[in-house]
Amino acid sequence: MTQQGVRWTAEQVLAMAPDASSRKAGSKLGVAGPWSETGSSGEGAVWGLCKGSGSKPYQTVVDTTGPAYKCSCPSRKFPCKHALGLLLLWAGADGTVPDSSAPEWAEQWLAGRRTRAEKPSGAGAGAGAAKSADPEAARRRAERRAERITAGASELEQRLADLLRGGLATAERAGYGMWEETARRMVDAQAPGLASRVQELGAIPASGPGWPVRLLEECALLHLLDQAWLRRERLPEPLAATVRSRIGLPASPEGPPLRDRWLVLAQYDTADAKLTARRIWLHGTESGRTALLLSFGAAGRAPELALPVGLALDAELSAHPGAGQLRAGLGERFSAPEPTSARPPGMDTEEAAAAYGTALRDDPWLESWPVTLHRVIPTPTGEAWQLADAEGKSALPLSPTALSRPGLWKLAALSGGAPVTVFGECGHRGFTPLTAWPDPATDPSGEAVPLC
Repeated sequence: MTQQGVRWTAEQVLAMAPDASSRKAGSKLGVAGPWSETGSSGEGAVWGLCKGSGSKPYQTVVDTTGPAYKCSCPSRKFPCKHALGLLLLWAGADGTVPDSSAPEWAEQWLAGRRTRAEKPSGAGAGAGAAKSADPEAARRRAERRAERITAGASELEQRLADLLRGGLATAERAGYGMWEETARRMVDAQAPGLASRVQELGAIPASGPGWPVRLLEECALLHLLDQAWLRRERLPEPLAATVRSRIGLPASPEGPPLRDRWLVLAQYDTADAKLTARRIWLHGTESGRTALLLSFGAAGRAPELALPVGLALDAELSAHPGAGQLRAGLGERFSAPEPTSARPPGMDTEEAAAAYGTALRDDPWLESWPVTLHRVIPTPTGEAWQLADAEGKSALPLSPTALSRPGLWKLAALSGGAPVTVFGECGHRGFTPLTAWPDPATDPSGEAVPLC
């Protein structure tokens, strides 16, 4: 495939932006004016010099096979506005970024990436072997952590019992402090999953009408997770692995890697005071499997792993353990992300709700389940919206999260009252659309439109 054939679209480039301000700033730099000595190679490298406020231009280089970015600017965002602007210039495919040989400053960084990629797997294996050189010590550490988690889960059970005995109204009077202190106790018990759920409980009494029902529901799920941990030896191993994951114990991908052409369905970030988490949904065009990649960055910094929505990459994935778990680890990549006309197979809204219900059987703590809706129409219903089947048989309400995002208007504009294909997450709060395609009956090769 020629270099022209693998260039991304402007929409796919902007989907890589870490935030709205970077997207806006990068768009302003996606013109030839500030750039000089731009070029690209058939191996997926793009580079250029961007004039800034100083005397020296910023040196910017992108490896689209990662993708990965390098810029001499002081920004801590990945990609920075200069990398976004360079990619937008390259995506234009108007000859502004010609095929050429990389300059020395870009080649040094690209060569370093190639060297690291070509390192024999034995280096990583050696590090892993060093960690597990004393299996008995590792077993004792695991046992001590399990004992601390058990003590924390038992204490949490007592606090939940005290809350219900005293009545849910006491939670509103006690305020957030009670839950914050309990969450710290779960952190001390090395159970970050429990700590996170306890922190969420603290915000429910201030969440508006109906909060007692929501608090009782979340307390019940937390009680179920506690009891599952305390009785984990009696659980089937897949469910026990899910419980360990929900508690917060780390797990590595296991089993043979699956090679496929993976369509990038969606990518979005969530952030708190300490961490930025990125979720990337993939669909295997040959296996039909859906997989979730998770990557993390420190507070204020986007995770380094980024994949353009709507492209496909030839790569291996290894699944994480657990019943109903879709998380996977990204292994060897055999090509850069490339344009594709592939789309995930769709279902109607009734089938989507049923798929979420089936997934809850394997993982009762599941917030949502990835589904692709086929031939649905975004429709306003009073102050809310829904996705209705084109045949008018059923509909799914959009989640509060979806209603607060600007992507809703992208979806409405793409549809224009006609059916569309929509990928998103279906959960107990409704459906959250993440990516949409025009109706395949009228536009079978239409590009994916990110909605988040």
